[in-house]
Order: sequence, then structure tokens, then C-alpha cells
Amino acid sequence: MMEEKIIFKDFMYETLLLIIGCFLMALSFILFFDPHSIAPGGLTGLAVIIKNLLNIPLWVVNLLFNIPLFIIAYKVLTKRECLKTLLGIFFFTSALNLCDKLSYLDITNDVLLATLSGGVLLGLSLGIIFKINGTTGGTDLIGLILNRLMPSVSVPKLMGCADFIVVILSIWATRKIEIGLYSALGLYIAVIVSDMVIEGLYSAKSFMIISNLSDEISNVILEKMGRGVTILNAKGGYTKEEKDALLVVVGKREISTLRKLVKSVDPNAFVIISDVHEALGEGFKQIY
Repeated sequence: MMEEKIIFKDFMYETLLLIIGCFLMALSFILFFDPHSIAPGGLTGLAVIIKNLLNIPLWVVNLLFNIPLFIIAYKVLTKRECLKTLLGIFFFTSALNLCDKLSYLDITNDVLLATLSGGVLLGLSLGIIFKINGTTGGTDLIGLILNRLMPSVSVPKLMGCADFIVVILSIWATRKIEIGLYSALGLYIAVIVSDMVIEGLYSAKSFMIISNLSDEISNVILEKMGRGVTILNAKGGYTKEEKDALLVVVGKREISTLRKLVKSVDPNAFVIISDVHEALGEGFKQIY
């Protein structure tokens, strides 16, 4: 009974985030992209092109394309994915319909500013939706379907190809190369921002330290920095000599301090420093 309650709570939390993401995405198109015929990839980008040609509302085009896509993709989705996809399609279509009433707002006449603002808003919405493994249909489903036909090509690559085709179509529909460039820029910004949302703004560094004085380095780190150290068994590929490798994760403000500490103990230590987009647990933020 407790397990069901936790699952229900998680489901409601993810549904709330899905609704928020869908409305932010709808606003990005209604307020910024559609008024300037900018199509930053995706099925909604295609809907912008079709509206520009035939004056059909975005929500109608989105629904008409997603229904057959979902039916075709039904066989490749799990039950949970089916539910999330149906909810995503419903919420996003509803959001497009509701937000269309705001289309009278003239936010900006500057195409570049509209592209930047729309890209940030779209990226934020995608990051929220992807973080809960949600989807609003569109190129996600197209990627899944084509991946079944061409298993050697990954879903992200197929989605990227679909987005590229939409950008090219925006040039054909508007007869303006610069609209295609703005569409590509909007797509690029959206990808960058969504990655930031998914990975988090927090950044840290992981240090892999290999030294003959690993015990001394470990003790100094514990004493001077109060950071935990993980000791890994390592073996040289050429010398076959066994050594201890130290794994340490620190915040960006501690990078210089740790580097100096290692040098003070063993100037000849071999150190690998790698980016860490998120660190959870003891000494860092709570696991969520």
C-alpha cells in the first residue's frame, strides 16, 4: 500500500512538471516563433510552416499529426511510455489551444530577440519534460518509428535529421534564407538550454590521482579539505606495477586548492581532472 502511494505521488509530481513544460513550450511558439514564421525543428515547427501556408491553427496541426504517429508507435512503447506520451500530446495540444488566445500580444518585432527568447523558453520547457522522461509526441515518436526500420541509426540522430528537414522547409515556405537561419539558431539555443536544465547549473570536478604517495595525499585531502577520498586499485599496463588511484570530487571553488595540495605532496603525481555536471550525496546536495 505504501509503495502504491509513493508511485502515485511521483506520478502526480511528474504530471505537474509535464503540464508546466507543455505550457512553456506553447508560449514559446505562440508569443515568439509563430509571429515571425520561425520553425525551430520538431512537429510544432512543421505546424508553424503549415499555418504560414494554409492558416491552420497550430494545435489542430499538432493533433492531426500526433494521432497517427502515436498509433504507429504504440507497439514500440511500454505502458508507462504510452501513458506519458498520451498525456504529453493532450496537455501540449490543450496548451497551444489556450495560449492561442494570447497571440494578439505583440511582444517584439525584432526577429533576433524573438528567436533568442523563444529558444530559451523552448529549451527550458524541453529540459523540464526530458528530465521526467516525458514527451509531447512529434519528432520523438518519428525517431522511435524510424529506429525500428533502421536499428543502426540512433533515435537522437533520427530526431536531428527530422529537425533539420523542418528548418529547410521553413526556408522553402517563407522564401527567406534568413528565416531558416533564425530557425536553426532557435533550435540550437533550445538544445543548449535544455541540456543545462537536465544537467543542472551546478558544476564540479573529479580528480583521479595516481601516485606512489597516495596515502600521504589522501591524508592531506582529508585533513585540509575535509573531502572524502575513494581508493581504487590500479595496475600499470606497461610496468604491471600495482598502485592506489585516488578518486576525489570537489566543488569548482576547491579545484585550485586540491591541485596545490597534490603538488605539495607529490609534484610527479599523475592527475586527471574531469567535468562533473552534478554531484549528489554526502558533502554535496541531497539525492532527489
